[in-house]
Amino acid sequence: MDTQSIAVITAILTEGSFQIAAQRLNCSQSTITFQVRRLENELSLPLFERIGRHMVLSRAGKDILPHMQAIAQAMQEIREYSDGQGHLAGELRLAVAESLLACKLAPVITRFMEKAPDVRLELHSRNCHDIRNDLVAGRYDMGIYYDVGGHPHCLDLTTLGETSGVIAASPALSPAIRDMSTPHQCKEISFITSEARSVYRERMEAYLRAQDIRLRNTVELWNIEAIKQCVARTPSITFLPRFAVDRELQEGQLLELPAALSRDPIRIICVRHRNRRPGAAERLFHQMLVDEGIFSQKIR
Repeated sequence: MDTQSIAVITAILTEGSFQIAAQRLNCSQSTITFQVRRLENELSLPLFERIGRHMVLSRAGKDILPHMQAIAQAMQEIREYSDGQGHLAGELRLAVAESLLACKLAPVITRFMEKAPDVRLELHSRNCHDIRNDLVAGRYDMGIYYDVGGHPHCLDLTTLGETSGVIAASPALSPAIRDMSTPHQCKEISFITSEARSVYRERMEAYLRAQDIRLRNTVELWNIEAIKQCVARTPSITFLPRFAVDRELQEGQLLELPAALSRDPIRIICVRHRNRRPGAAERLFHQMLVDEGIFSQKIR
Protein backbone atom coordinates (compact mmCIF):
# COMPACT_ATOMS: atom_id res chain seq x y z
CA MET A 1 0.00 0.00 0.00
CA ASP A 2 1.47 3.34 -1.01
CA THR A 3 0.47 6.96 -0.51
CA GLN A 4 -0.86 7.27 -4.06
CA SER A 5 -3.37 4.47 -3.48
CA ILE A 6 -4.62 6.12 -0.28
CA ALA A 7 -4.91 9.47 -2.08
CA VAL A 8 -6.96 7.85 -4.85
CA ILE A 9 -9.37 6.15 -2.42
CA THR A 10 -9.74 9.39 -0.44
CA ALA A 11 -10.48 11.35 -3.64
CA ILE A 12 -13.10 8.82 -4.76
CA LEU A 13 -14.85 8.98 -1.39
CA THR A 14 -14.68 12.76 -1.35
CA GLU A 15 -15.91 13.34 -4.89
CA GLY A 16 -18.34 10.42 -5.10
CA SER A 17 -17.15 9.07 -8.46
CA PHE A 18 -14.09 7.70 -10.24
CA GLN A 19 -14.41 10.30 -13.01
CA ILE A 20 -14.48 13.37 -10.77
CA ALA A 21 -11.71 11.92 -8.61
CA ALA A 22 -9.58 11.61 -11.74
CA GLN A 23 -10.22 15.25 -12.61
CA ARG A 24 -9.28 16.33 -9.10
CA LEU A 25 -6.01 14.34 -9.20
CA ASN A 26 -5.22 15.44 -12.77
CA CYS A 27 -5.02 11.92 -14.13
CA SER A 28 -7.06 9.61 -16.34
CA GLN A 29 -9.96 7.52 -15.11
CA SER A 30 -8.07 4.40 -16.16
CA THR A 31 -5.28 5.38 -13.77
CA ILE A 32 -7.80 5.69 -10.95
CA THR A 33 -9.25 2.27 -11.78
CA PHE A 34 -5.75 0.75 -11.90
CA GLN A 35 -4.84 2.14 -8.46
CA VAL A 36 -8.05 0.79 -6.96
CA ARG A 37 -7.59 -2.65 -8.49
CA ARG A 38 -3.97 -2.79 -7.35
CA LEU A 39 -4.94 -1.94 -3.78
CA GLU A 40 -7.77 -4.48 -3.84
CA ASN A 41 -5.36 -7.15 -5.05
CA GLU A 42 -2.83 -6.24 -2.39
CA LEU A 43 -5.45 -6.43 0.38
CA SER A 44 -7.31 -9.37 -1.20
CA LEU A 45 -10.51 -7.43 -0.58
CA PRO A 46 -13.07 -5.84 -2.90
CA LEU A 47 -13.27 -2.18 -1.80
CA PHE A 48 -16.00 -1.09 -4.23
CA GLU A 49 -19.01 -2.72 -5.83
CA ARG A 50 -21.28 -1.55 -8.61
CA ILE A 51 -24.93 -0.75 -7.88
CA GLY A 52 -26.65 0.26 -11.08
CA ARG A 53 -24.36 2.81 -12.70
CA HIS A 54 -22.68 3.84 -9.45
CA MET A 55 -19.65 2.49 -7.62
CA VAL A 56 -20.12 2.35 -3.86
CA LEU A 57 -18.05 1.03 -0.97
CA SER A 58 -18.35 -2.70 -0.38
CA ARG A 59 -18.89 -4.11 3.10
CA ALA A 60 -15.14 -4.66 3.41
CA GLY A 61 -14.51 -1.13 2.17
CA LYS A 62 -16.81 0.29 4.84
CA ASP A 63 -15.12 -1.80 7.55
CA ILE A 64 -11.61 -0.59 6.76
CA LEU A 65 -12.62 2.97 5.85
CA PRO A 66 -11.85 4.41 9.34
CA HIS A 67 -8.31 2.99 9.13
CA MET A 68 -7.79 4.48 5.68
CA GLN A 69 -9.10 7.84 6.86
CA ALA A 70 -6.64 7.72 9.77
CA ILE A 71 -3.80 7.05 7.33
CA ALA A 72 -4.98 9.90 5.07
CA GLN A 73 -5.15 12.24 8.06
CA ALA A 74 -1.62 11.30 9.10
CA MET A 75 -0.42 11.89 5.55
CA GLN A 76 -2.06 15.30 5.53
CA GLU A 77 -0.34 16.26 8.79
CA ILE A 78 3.03 15.17 7.40
CA ARG A 79 2.48 17.26 4.24
CA GLU A 80 1.52 20.24 6.38
CA TYR A 81 4.60 19.97 8.56
CA SER A 82 6.51 23.22 8.74
CA ASP A 83 9.98 23.20 7.24
CA GLY A 84 11.22 25.41 10.06
CA GLN A 85 10.68 28.62 8.08
CA GLY A 86 6.95 28.85 8.70
CA HIS A 87 5.90 27.33 5.37
CA LEU A 88 2.87 25.05 5.22
CA ALA A 89 1.94 22.57 2.52
CA GLY A 90 -0.84 20.07 1.90
CA GLU A 91 -4.48 20.65 1.11
CA LEU A 92 -7.38 22.45 2.79
CA ARG A 93 -10.95 21.91 1.60
CA LEU A 94 -13.64 24.32 2.78
CA ALA A 95 -17.35 24.56 2.02
CA VAL A 96 -18.90 28.01 2.42
CA ALA A 97 -22.35 29.54 1.98
CA GLU A 98 -22.31 31.65 -1.20
CA SER A 99 -23.19 34.98 0.41
CA LEU A 100 -20.46 34.58 3.05
CA LEU A 101 -17.90 33.59 0.43
CA ALA A 102 -18.85 36.43 -1.91
CA CYS A 103 -19.22 39.21 0.65
CA LYS A 104 -17.22 38.38 3.78
CA LEU A 105 -14.34 35.94 3.35
CA ALA A 106 -12.09 37.75 0.88
CA PRO A 107 -9.87 39.35 3.61
CA VAL A 108 -9.34 35.98 5.30
CA ILE A 109 -8.61 34.20 2.02
CA THR A 110 -6.09 36.89 1.03
CA ARG A 111 -4.23 36.66 4.37
CA PHE A 112 -4.21 32.88 4.23
CA MET A 113 -2.76 32.83 0.72
CA GLU A 114 -0.01 35.18 1.87
CA LYS A 115 0.79 33.10 4.96
CA ALA A 116 0.47 29.66 3.36
CA PRO A 117 1.20 30.00 -0.39
CA ASP A 118 2.09 26.30 -0.73
CA VAL A 119 -1.23 25.01 0.60
CA ARG A 120 -3.68 23.80 -2.05
CA LEU A 121 -6.82 25.68 -0.99
CA GLU A 122 -10.24 24.63 -2.26
CA LEU A 123 -13.32 26.68 -1.35
CA HIS A 124 -16.62 25.42 -2.67
CA SER A 125 -19.82 27.46 -2.60
CA ARG A 126 -22.49 25.07 -1.34
CA ASN A 127 -25.99 24.95 0.07
CA CYS A 128 -25.97 24.98 3.88
CA HIS A 129 -27.80 21.65 4.19
CA ASP A 130 -25.33 20.03 1.81
CA ILE A 131 -22.35 21.46 3.69
CA ARG A 132 -23.62 19.90 6.94
CA ASN A 133 -24.09 16.50 5.28
CA ASP A 134 -20.72 16.63 3.50
CA LEU A 135 -18.95 17.43 6.77
CA VAL A 136 -20.52 14.35 8.34
CA ALA A 137 -19.26 12.30 5.39
CA GLY A 138 -15.76 13.78 5.73
CA ARG A 139 -15.74 15.48 2.33
CA TYR A 140 -14.56 18.83 3.74
CA ASP A 141 -12.23 19.92 6.51
CA MET A 142 -14.38 22.85 7.58
CA GLY A 143 -17.72 24.46 6.80
CA ILE A 144 -18.67 28.12 7.22
CA TYR A 145 -22.38 28.66 6.78
CA TYR A 146 -25.74 29.54 8.34
CA ASP A 147 -27.16 27.33 11.06
CA VAL A 148 -29.88 25.18 9.49
CA GLY A 149 -30.09 22.76 12.44
CA GLY A 150 -29.98 18.99 12.26
CA HIS A 151 -26.32 18.68 13.26
CA PRO A 152 -25.38 15.26 14.69
CA HIS A 153 -23.12 14.92 17.71
CA CYS A 154 -20.10 14.11 15.53
CA LEU A 155 -19.96 17.74 14.36
CA ASP A 156 -18.40 20.50 16.45
CA LEU A 157 -20.10 23.91 16.03
CA THR A 158 -18.56 27.30 16.76
CA THR A 159 -20.70 30.43 16.56
CA LEU A 160 -18.95 33.12 14.53
CA GLY A 161 -21.69 35.75 14.69
CA GLU A 162 -25.19 36.46 13.50
CA THR A 163 -26.87 38.51 10.83
CA SER A 164 -30.35 39.30 9.56
CA GLY A 165 -32.07 39.41 6.21
CA VAL A 166 -33.76 42.21 4.31
CA ILE A 167 -36.58 42.23 1.77
CA ALA A 168 -35.24 44.31 -1.10
CA ALA A 169 -36.93 45.69 -4.21
CA SER A 170 -36.33 48.21 -6.97
CA PRO A 171 -36.94 51.87 -5.99
CA ALA A 172 -39.15 51.99 -9.09
CA LEU A 173 -41.56 49.50 -7.55
CA SER A 174 -45.00 51.09 -7.18
CA PRO A 175 -45.65 52.32 -3.61
CA ALA A 176 -49.03 50.61 -3.79
CA ILE A 177 -47.42 47.17 -3.73
CA ARG A 178 -44.53 47.76 -1.33
CA ASP A 179 -46.43 46.59 1.75
CA MET A 180 -45.00 43.23 2.84
CA SER A 181 -46.51 43.24 6.35
CA THR A 182 -50.29 43.20 5.86
CA PRO A 183 -51.66 39.62 5.63
CA HIS A 184 -53.88 38.20 2.87
CA GLN A 185 -52.49 39.93 -0.21
CA CYS A 186 -52.01 39.03 -3.86
CA LYS A 187 -49.18 40.89 -5.58
CA GLU A 188 -48.23 40.99 -9.26
CA ILE A 189 -44.51 40.82 -8.53
CA SER A 190 -41.91 38.06 -8.70
CA PHE A 191 -39.82 36.57 -5.92
CA ILE A 192 -36.25 36.26 -7.21
CA THR A 193 -34.20 33.90 -5.10
CA SER A 194 -31.59 31.16 -5.10
CA GLU A 195 -31.85 27.37 -4.89
CA ALA A 196 -34.77 25.65 -3.20
CA ARG A 197 -33.04 24.91 0.13
CA SER A 198 -31.35 28.26 0.61
CA VAL A 199 -31.82 29.38 4.22
CA TYR A 200 -33.01 32.84 3.09
CA ARG A 201 -35.44 31.38 0.55
CA GLU A 202 -36.81 28.96 3.15
CA ARG A 203 -37.39 31.79 5.63
CA MET A 204 -39.02 34.06 3.06
CA GLU A 205 -41.34 31.36 1.76
CA ALA A 206 -42.34 30.41 5.30
CA TYR A 207 -43.09 34.09 6.01
CA LEU A 208 -45.21 34.45 2.87
CA ARG A 209 -47.21 31.35 3.80
CA ALA A 210 -47.75 32.54 7.37
CA GLN A 211 -48.89 35.98 6.16
CA ASP A 212 -50.91 34.54 3.27
CA ILE A 213 -49.10 36.81 0.82
CA ARG A 214 -49.16 35.40 -2.69
CA LEU A 215 -46.78 36.56 -5.41
CA ARG A 216 -46.99 36.13 -9.17
CA ASN A 217 -44.15 33.62 -9.47
CA THR A 218 -40.71 32.55 -8.26
CA VAL A 219 -37.58 33.04 -10.34
CA GLU A 220 -34.61 30.91 -9.32
CA LEU A 221 -31.11 32.32 -9.87
CA TRP A 222 -28.09 30.71 -8.22
CA ASN A 223 -26.00 33.85 -7.98
CA ILE A 224 -26.34 36.78 -5.58
CA GLU A 225 -25.09 39.44 -7.99
CA ALA A 226 -27.51 38.26 -10.68
CA ILE A 227 -30.37 38.32 -8.16
CA LYS A 228 -29.60 41.90 -7.12
CA GLN A 229 -29.29 43.16 -10.68
CA CYS A 230 -32.55 41.53 -11.77
CA VAL A 231 -34.45 42.84 -8.76
CA ALA A 232 -33.14 46.36 -9.43
CA ARG A 233 -34.53 46.22 -12.99
CA THR A 234 -37.85 44.39 -12.61
CA PRO A 235 -41.06 44.48 -10.50
CA SER A 236 -39.81 41.91 -8.02
CA ILE A 237 -38.46 41.34 -4.52
CA THR A 238 -35.76 39.24 -2.92
CA PHE A 239 -34.67 38.31 0.60
CA LEU A 240 -30.92 38.40 1.19
CA PRO A 241 -28.44 39.01 4.02
CA ARG A 242 -28.37 42.66 4.92
CA PHE A 243 -24.61 42.82 4.48
CA ALA A 244 -25.03 41.54 0.90
CA VAL A 245 -27.24 44.47 -0.11
CA ASP A 246 -25.93 47.26 2.14
CA ARG A 247 -24.10 49.07 -0.68
CA GLU A 248 -27.07 48.91 -3.05
CA LEU A 249 -29.41 50.20 -0.32
CA GLN A 250 -27.09 53.08 0.51
CA GLU A 251 -26.62 54.03 -3.16
CA GLY A 252 -30.33 53.86 -3.88
CA GLN A 253 -30.11 50.95 -6.31
CA LEU A 254 -32.36 48.87 -4.07
CA LEU A 255 -35.10 49.74 -1.58
CA GLU A 256 -35.79 47.94 1.71
CA LEU A 257 -39.37 46.83 2.31
CA PRO A 258 -39.95 46.70 6.08
CA ALA A 259 -41.23 43.43 7.55
CA ALA A 260 -41.03 41.57 10.85
CA LEU A 261 -39.03 38.87 9.11
CA SER A 262 -36.03 41.21 8.89
CA ARG A 263 -35.69 41.28 12.68
CA ASP A 264 -35.10 37.54 13.05
CA PRO A 265 -31.40 36.73 13.60
CA ILE A 266 -29.59 34.11 11.53
CA ARG A 267 -26.61 32.41 13.18
CA ILE A 268 -23.32 32.00 11.31
CA ILE A 269 -21.31 28.94 12.31
CA CYS A 270 -17.98 27.26 11.67
CA VAL A 271 -18.30 23.48 11.75
CA ARG A 272 -15.71 20.70 11.89
CA HIS A 273 -15.85 16.95 12.47
CA ARG A 274 -15.10 15.92 16.06
CA ASN A 275 -13.43 12.66 15.05
CA ARG A 276 -10.62 14.16 13.01
CA ARG A 277 -7.70 16.22 14.23
CA PRO A 278 -7.36 19.55 12.40
CA GLY A 279 -4.16 20.03 10.45
CA ALA A 280 -1.88 23.05 10.67
CA ALA A 281 -3.40 24.76 7.62
CA GLU A 282 -6.91 24.31 9.00
CA ARG A 283 -5.91 25.70 12.40
CA LEU A 284 -4.32 28.70 10.70
CA PHE A 285 -7.42 29.46 8.63
CA HIS A 286 -9.67 29.12 11.69
CA GLN A 287 -7.47 31.47 13.69
CA MET A 288 -7.56 33.99 10.87
CA LEU A 289 -11.36 33.85 10.89
CA VAL A 290 -11.26 34.91 14.52
CA ASP A 291 -8.45 37.47 14.16
CA GLU A 292 -10.00 39.22 11.15
CA GLY A 293 -13.07 40.06 13.24
CA ILE A 294 -15.53 39.86 10.35
CA PHE A 295 -17.86 37.69 12.44
CA SER A 296 -16.90 38.84 15.94
CA GLN A 297 -19.98 41.02 16.39
CA LYS A 298 -23.55 40.97 15.12
CA ILE A 299 -23.31 41.55 11.38
CA ARG A 300 -25.64 44.04 9.82
